[in-house]
Amino acid sequence: MTKAELISTMASGAKISKAAAAKALDAFFDGIKTALKKDERVTLVGFGSFSVSKRKARKGRNPRNGKEINISACKVPKFTAGKSFKDAI
Repeated sequence: MTKAELISTMASGAKISKAAAAKALDAFFDGIKTALKKDERVTLVGFGSFSVSKRKARKGRNPRNGKEINISACKVPKFTAGKSFKDAI
């Protein structure tokens, strides 16, 4: 499902315009991004949790030439599905 398809589904389900559904979805994504930038956890009961995971610096290999490279430490977003979401699928 693409973002446009999700917006259409939201609009028909909530009986609102596609423009309003797009604004709501964008606001939802912005809220999650803002919270994750602050290293906060976003929990949606029954759906799942968004959090930030920290990866340590490590060594890897360049797949083109096989040379060893250094991969720096970074933060990555992480989603953990909730129990009822898992059970629904």
